[in-house]
Amino acid sequence: MTEAYDPNNIFAKIIRGEIPCHKVFEDDDTLAFMDIMPQGNGHVLVLPKGEARNILDATPEQLAAVIATVQRIAKAVKAAFAADGVFVQQFNEAPAGQTVFHLHFHVIPRFEGVGLRGHTGQMADHGLLAEHAAKIRTALGG
Repeated sequence: MTEAYDPNNIFAKIIRGEIPCHKVFEDDDTLAFMDIMPQGNGHVLVLPKGEARNILDATPEQLAAVIATVQRIAKAVKAAFAADGVFVQQFNEAPAGQTVFHLHFHVIPRFEGVGLRGHTGQMADHGLLAEHAAKIRTALGG
């Protein structure tokens, strides 16, 4: 049985503007921003603005909107960082690794021979995150 959506999760607070983020892209249905504990340079989180705990309870409309934004961000991070590839990751429920219970996708540029950093719980330098966000926004044409 899936738990109820918690409207006070950190991503819901970011969507409402209660917590700042390094925004990369936003439209009516989705938001993309830098992960503050990146596993690689250019690590972006993409999420629907509406309430959805994960892929198991999201509506088809939410999924369509968020995956379109994931593709757009994937192309931009690949270009912005001259990456060899792009890793897209998504977790559903705690046993699968989900720690924030608002549907989100990780989009991480990947480079041949370079591993992902661990998710250590330590925040990255905000100046660096702002620079990375600006590079991605430029690649998006904004």
